[in-house]
Amino acid sequence: MSKVSLKIGPLPDRTPLAADLEAYSRIHAATYGAEASVAMLVPLMLEAFLSSDPGFRKAMKTQTYR
Repeated sequence: MSKVSLKIGPLPDRTPLAADLEAYSRIHAATYGAEASVAMLVPLMLEAFLSSDPGFRKAMKTQTYR
């Protein structure tokens, strides 16, 4: 049997990212006085990331990507 080779290799350890997201959630709660789970924060983080990417905004102005 031949060995399968995929473009996407083994996934990296996500433990540091998960810990950072949990820390962000705690800092957010301490700053604003309301609990906000990672699940609630991630969509907002992605929205902020996408809106701050000028290349993405420029590309989205074309009908090709809509």
